[in-house]
Amino acid sequence: MTPRTSAQGRSTATHTATTSVEDYAKTIYGLAEWDGASVTASALAKTLGVSNPSVTLMMRKMAELGLVEHRPYAPIALTDAGRQLALAMVRRHRLIETWLVRELGYGWDEVHEEAERLEHAVSETFVDRLDMRLGHPRVDPHGDPIPGPDLTLDYPETELLCRVPAAAQVRLEQVDDAVPDALLALDTHRVPIGAQVTVTATDGGAVVLSPAGIVGEQAVEGIRLTHEITHAMRVSLIR
Repeated sequence: MTPRTSAQGRSTATHTATTSVEDYAKTIYGLAEWDGASVTASALAKTLGVSNPSVTLMMRKMAELGLVEHRPYAPIALTDAGRQLALAMVRRHRLIETWLVRELGYGWDEVHEEAERLEHAVSETFVDRLDMRLGHPRVDPHGDPIPGPDLTLDYPETELLCRVPAAAQVRLEQVDDAVPDALLALDTHRVPIGAQVTVTATDGGAVVLSPAGIVGEQAVEGIRLTHEITHAMRVSLIR
């Protein structure tokens, strides 16, 4: 897939960007990250846990700062400068999440809120050194790509697991950390990011998984996941 890049390069200096502005930019980016969906004010309000009028006021402020393109009742889109800010915050957040899991023993279901608090407090030097310390990871614990120092990043070609037909062999690429049941299901069945599995059946919206290559009668005891859970997982097709 063609790398998604920030048109303005690496610098993230925005003296007018408050913590709230940074959070809004990152959230706008995240809502459209994997499938390019339109971002609405109501979706933004729901994700951030704020009122619609609060979102409206913030969109006016961010538009004045040149960070978003927004018209009343129209989808919200980041400008190049807004995307630059969002990617810088995404880089911080995902590197911190990776550090918390790898070196401090956090579970992947615990790291989001901790990273939210830390990402605004660290310097760019800290972020770069953390990246080096971790060996320049390409993805975070949930499989989300981590922007590089130049804010470029690559996404694998993926499909939601709920849309994959039976008998397909797939690689688990990403899980939505906003869906705790999906994280719990993968933990319970010891299926990590990067695992290769076979979709052995699709039944009433549910998906049954088995280790890659196991089909037929051998797959009866496979892992059964609900539609809600498989809608929170992205996979790449092996064959």
